[in-house]
Amino acid sequence: MSDIWPTELRLSEAGRLLTVTFEDGAAYALPAEYLRVESPSAEVQGHSPDERKTIPGKRNVAIAAVEPVGNYAVKLNFDDGHDTGIFTWSYLAELGRDHDAKWQDYLNALSSKGFSREPTASAASEKQGGCGSGSCGCH
Repeated sequence: MSDIWPTELRLSEAGRLLTVTFEDGAAYALPAEYLRVESPSAEVQGHSPDERKTIPGKRNVAIAAVEPVGNYAVKLNFDDGHDTGIFTWSYLAELGRDHDAKWQDYLNALSSKGFSREPTASAASEKQGGCGSGSCGCH
């Protein structure tokens, strides 16, 4: 159970920005692209640290829906079909606190793998499922 509690979650900019405010006064504006590529799902994180994936082509991704999960998290449904990440309050706070370092690590990983933030023509027309759908290669 999380010791940190949000007082507000606000989706804006046509689903491209999620602002989370916590009871301690901390507030973080988290871009949808950042949340998508840092999703806590097995599709992104893998089932071990060695399986972590670098997800390219998500510059234009948006959050289509925010669903509560109990009293400890939200499930973000992205417009590219990804909907398997459960974002706990503490993970959202971590993403906010560590945004600069995590974002730079992501950009470095993209560069080292020859990937881009820009969507490809084929990726724009495909909907991808998450872990459990078979698309992550673990089932």
